[in-house]
Amino acid sequence: MTTLSPEILDQLAGQGIELPSWAFGNSGTRFRVWTTEGTPRDPYEKIADAAKVNEYTALAPSVALHIPWDKVDSYDDLRSHAEGLGVALGTINSNTFQDEDYKFGALTHHDDRIRRKAVDHHLECIDIMDATGSRDLKIWLAEGSNYPGQTDMRARQDRLQDSLQQIYDRLGDDQRLVLEYKFFEPSFYHTDVPDWGTSYAQVASLGDKAMVCLDTGHHAPGTNIEFIVMQLLRLGKLGSFDFNSRFYADDDLIVGAADPFQLFRIVFEVVRGGGLNNPDVAFMLDQCHNVEDKIPGQIRSVLNVQEMTARALLVDREALDVAQRENDVLAANAVFMDAFYTDVRPALAQWRESRGLPADPMAAYAASGHQQRLAAERVGGTQAGWGA
Repeated sequence: MTTLSPEILDQLAGQGIELPSWAFGNSGTRFRVWTTEGTPRDPYEKIADAAKVNEYTALAPSVALHIPWDKVDSYDDLRSHAEGLGVALGTINSNTFQDEDYKFGALTHHDDRIRRKAVDHHLECIDIMDATGSRDLKIWLAEGSNYPGQTDMRARQDRLQDSLQQIYDRLGDDQRLVLEYKFFEPSFYHTDVPDWGTSYAQVASLGDKAMVCLDTGHHAPGTNIEFIVMQLLRLGKLGSFDFNSRFYADDDLIVGAADPFQLFRIVFEVVRGGGLNNPDVAFMLDQCHNVEDKIPGQIRSVLNVQEMTARALLVDREALDVAQRENDVLAANAVFMDAFYTDVRPALAQWRESRGLPADPMAAYAASGHQQRLAAERVGGTQAGWGA
C-alpha cells in the first residue's frame, strides 16, 4: 500500500472545499427539473445537509449561499444555525439571470433603471455578507447577445466596468469581488464575460480586492485549463475555483467524473503555484445532482478532489525538475503518470480512521439510514430548486 508522508497528510488535513447550497436542491436540464425525496425546503435544511457532508469527510467546512434563492428573514439566525452544525457561511452568489428586467442584460444594460436595479442587488448581497461574515461576493453574468448587430459589445464592456466599480467601492476592507466567466450560454453569439482574459481585464482595473473565479466546466472543448490556473496564480488573480465536470458544455457533473486526469493536472498546478491551502484561493463545488441523491453526490465530489490532491502531492518534483532541465520528455511525463496512477485510496481510508472518520464515507453514509430519514421527515412544503 502506498504510504502518504506526514508532510502530505498535513497538507491534506488543511484542505477545505466549500459546498454550494443549491447543490442540495432539485435541479435538472432545460427540459425538466427532477424532484427527489428528502430534498431541503429552505436554506436551513440545505445547510444541515451540507453539514452532514462535512461530518463524514471533514472536507467541507463552509457553505456558499445564492441570493435570492437563500434569502431569509434573519441572517444572524442562519449564521448561528450553521455554526451550531459545525460549518460557516461562505461565498455569497448574486443572481441577475432570473428577473424579467434582465432579459437583455443587467450590469451591462443600456437602460439606467435596470442597471441601477442590478447594481443595487449586489449592494444588498454585500449587506448580507456583512451579516454572515462572508468574505467573497461571486458574480456570474448570463449577459450577452444571440445575433450579430444585436447590441454594442464595446459599450456593454464600458457599462460593465462602471457597474463593477460601484459594487467594488462598497466592499469592506476584508471582502472581495470574484468575477466568474463562461464561454457561452444562455447568450450564443457573444457573452459579456466569456473567458479568463475578459474577467482578468475587468477585475485588474478594479483593484486588489477583485479576483477571477475559474469554473472548470466553463471552457471550450480542448481548452488547457491548467494553463489558465497557472497564469492566474502567476498574476495573483486566481480567487476561487468552481469544481465540476463536463463532457460537452456546462454539465455541472460530479468533479472528476468525466476526466479525472484533468482534475489531477489542475490540482498539480495549484500545488506548484502555491494555491493549495492558500486562503486567497478558495476551493468550491458548483454542481447539480440531477439524478443522484444530493448528499452522497457531494460526499463523492469532495473525496474526488481530496484523492487527486493526494496524487498531485506525490509528484516527485525533484525528478520532474531534472527531467525538464534535461529535456527528457518521456521521463518528465513518466513522473506525472506515476503519481496519477498511484492508488492513494487505501492510505486515505486508513488516515481517515486515525482521525475518527469513516474509512469509506460513502458506504458509512449509505449504511446510516440518514437519506431514508430525510425522505420520511421532509414531507410537505415546497422543495428547494432552481429559483426557489
